[in-house]
Amino acid sequence: MTDGVALIGFGYWGPNLARNLQAHAGPRWRYLVELSPERRAKATGLYPGVTVTDDLAEVLADPSVSAVVVATPAATHAPLTRRLLEAGKHVLVEKPLALSTPDAIDLAVRADDSGLTLMVGHTFEYVPAVRRMRELVEDGSIGDLLYLHSQRLNLGRIQSDINAFWSIGPHDVSIANYLVGQRPQWAAAEGARFLNASVEDVTFVTVGYPDGVLAHMHVSWLDPSKTRRTTVVGSKQMLVYDDMDPVAKLRVFDKGADRVFEDEYGGWQYKLRDGVIQTPALEEVEPLAAELRHFLHCVDTGARPRTDGWNGVDVVAVLEAVNASLRAGGAQVAVRAPLVAAAGGGA
Repeated sequence: MTDGVALIGFGYWGPNLARNLQAHAGPRWRYLVELSPERRAKATGLYPGVTVTDDLAEVLADPSVSAVVVATPAATHAPLTRRLLEAGKHVLVEKPLALSTPDAIDLAVRADDSGLTLMVGHTFEYVPAVRRMRELVEDGSIGDLLYLHSQRLNLGRIQSDINAFWSIGPHDVSIANYLVGQRPQWAAAEGARFLNASVEDVTFVTVGYPDGVLAHMHVSWLDPSKTRRTTVVGSKQMLVYDDMDPVAKLRVFDKGADRVFEDEYGGWQYKLRDGVIQTPALEEVEPLAAELRHFLHCVDTGARPRTDGWNGVDVVAVLEAVNASLRAGGAQVAVRAPLVAAAGGGA
């Protein structure tokens, strides 16, 4: 059973984590650390049984606190997580794990060497529709996986410290890595800075995987419609996950082009297949709740997190390659992540 749990950060994502900690950690949730007096006052009113403080040292020094959830700005993830691991705490940190691959590797190694749980908040790997997509890819239902494409678009939450891809693109990278089941090899990206001269607010990214599988990702926080969609194209079937669809999050299309015969000129003829559309039944669960319960289970049992530190390393390595490609005018850049035989990352 997990001892005390603390939450650091009550800004953009922190309130969602707080709500789930209240529901799933109960009295084990003991601290909320927040620097803003206004946010501390709000949290105190909502969660009177939790110690709300601006003093992280109090949490670090409390031996009854064994696990900490980090929901702070991206630039603080690596230094905060390092301090927590050094203090012997298990950590769930929101994405991205770090702003550089060496920092991400350092955190993953520290967690492994100290026997601590390090988990990254790649929430979409806990979405029932995405997990069902992985099953359909793995069991061969879709045939050969050919390519993926995703759109993560919105008008709002514009940031100035990181670009749009570092802000919301980690979700699409983690989904693609999870569905392909192999480590990415290269990335190529183009983007534009329409709102801020320092960071891209729109990016078009292609990631290459072994066997010629491609994943294309369109990410923007300057778009008229909120879109959260991933399409998987296989040789037998095609899948569409639309997180904004309130009725059918996942649709399975029996569509494709079958090569039928070679003509007299050596060219192949194709028959287009346009079959039924299925909407698989999916478990009704809030992904963030599933993620948090999984973290507490891993802390309690010593199980390896599904989205462990090395999962986070692979995502950060893609993000760095994307940044390098943006600086290089869209050139392909190798994804440089170590080939570490980590024990985690399972389904």
